[in-house]
Amino acid sequence: MRNIGLIIVLALALLVLWGGVMIVDETEQIVIVQLGKPVRNIMKPGLNFKVPFIQSATVFEKRLLEYDSAPNTILTEDKKNLILDNYAQWRISDPLKFMQTMRTQALAQSRLDDIIYSSLRVQLGTHLMHEIVSTMRDSLMHKVTQNANFTAADYGIEIVDVRIKRADLPRENEQAVFDRMKAERERMAKQFRSEGDEEAVKIRAETDKDREIILADAYKLAQEVRGNGEAQAIKIYADAYKQDPDFYEFIRTMDAYKKVFDDKTKLVLTPESDFLSYLKEMK
Repeated sequence: MRNIGLIIVLALALLVLWGGVMIVDETEQIVIVQLGKPVRNIMKPGLNFKVPFIQSATVFEKRLLEYDSAPNTILTEDKKNLILDNYAQWRISDPLKFMQTMRTQALAQSRLDDIIYSSLRVQLGTHLMHEIVSTMRDSLMHKVTQNANFTAADYGIEIVDVRIKRADLPRENEQAVFDRMKAERERMAKQFRSEGDEEAVKIRAETDKDREIILADAYKLAQEVRGNGEAQAIKIYADAYKQDPDFYEFIRTMDAYKKVFDDKTKLVLTPESDFLSYLKEMK
């Protein structure tokens, strides 16, 4: 009987000891609850202890969690309805505060809906649609994350990042937007064509001007070359005439006969004409 009692005492002691030992995984964080009241956090992994039967452990996820909301409508500064589908990454930063305010992750997801949508509505409502969709999306999402995280800190939640998965227009507005985009592109195309035509006229005018200058310079040079050639020819003729005037006159007259006397030319002269002097001598 004594041995049986000792065994029972050891079993009870072992049960008490086992009930007070906890092994915390690195992916977990624990809140110790004493008689229904949260009393402390256990954030670091490893071996920990609690008071058996009086204290209990509530385990929360330590890793990043995902929040994915249903699409919501946002009104932009230029009065455009934009349907946003966004998501966020968050974690439980203070499990004790989280347990006191949220209790469960499901309730936290519901509260994040209000926090993130409110921040999106405030930030995006002060910007134009094209800024939200393209030019300023990253900076806007950074501000949304900061504001939402500031509010969520009261619930022991840290919002790490908020992003837009998709931004669409309502179906009834899509065609009107497409028509405006088409009209704007056509206007820009007409402007570019007009500017191109204007530039083409300038280029043609400049080219025509350069062409006229080149032709004028070429004509001037040709006239100078021709004038110099004719001057040299006259000088050569004059020098030749000085050496033997009779012979020079004879050669020039023979050249004139070649040009004048043919089947198509009729020449009427008096017999006393000097032009016929060499023909008279041939008789």
